[in-house]
Amino acid sequence: MGRGSLVREAFPVIIRLIMNFDFEPLPLPSLPPGRTGQVVRIQGGRGLTLRLARLGIRPGARIRLISASPFSGPLLVEVDGVRVALGRGVTRRILVRPLP
Repeated sequence: MGRGSLVREAFPVIIRLIMNFDFEPLPLPSLPPGRTGQVVRIQGGRGLTLRLARLGIRPGARIRLISASPFSGPLLVEVDGVRVALGRGVTRRILVRPLP
């Protein structure tokens, strides 16, 4: 095995470790109240992505689930010190990685 092939094989593994890609992203409502997650991606069109970006919710942002209303009510989340109420349909499109 040559040095070049070793680098080509090791590179993706190193990137996965650094970027912590070995996880299954969860929809935001799956986080327990009080937990923080990092936004991985938003499953939606350009309009939803822009609307959420204006609220500070974009990939890489830390988001904390403050509370969840019972049944189908909205979720209260905190991003950059600002609390926002979002409907469950919107929050199911926000995929997060739970943070310790």
